[in-house]
Amino acid sequence: MYETDFWQLIDETRDAADGDPDEQADVLVERLAQLTPDDVIDFARLFEARFQRAYRTDLWAAAYLMLDGASEDTFDYFRCWLIGQGREVFEGAVHQPDSLAELVPDFDDEEDGDAEDLGYAADEAYEQLTGLPLPDLGLDQPAGPEGDSFDFEDAEIMAKRFPLLWERFGD
Repeated sequence: MYETDFWQLIDETRDAADGDPDEQADVLVERLAQLTPDDVIDFARLFEARFQRAYRTDLWAAAYLMLDGASEDTFDYFRCWLIGQGREVFEGAVHQPDSLAELVPDFDDEEDGDAEDLGYAADEAYEQLTGLPLPDLGLDQPAGPEGDSFDFEDAEIMAKRFPLLWERFGD
């Protein structure tokens, strides 16, 4: 599976689910279960690589603003949601987290920002296909988020680093 195929699956399943992250995960499992086990493993590697790429302090801070707080688990689910939004939103957010204010204009912290089940879609599809758990993907897990840490609760720092997000979601 190529990266373009990966993003096409993400876009098609998001559209089929009308943007609902839980429904998108269900549709994605159905679509992946129609592929070969090797294709599902490829999809899982591509997903995990993006999940790890988004493990950044500045993106965590953006999630903290948008969700009115973000624990480590919450940030994991946010990164799954971010991948589920498609390539343009994902790449824009990784490049410049403050751009999320414009990339997701209809963001609702009650409905959006949490797509935990998307992170397990490949696992479920692989198990449906083979009866076995998804094998180890061979990707090293980062020790911590990329980038220098800073206090997410410091309003002055957050407003300066994320002016667009602060305008929408700040105190």
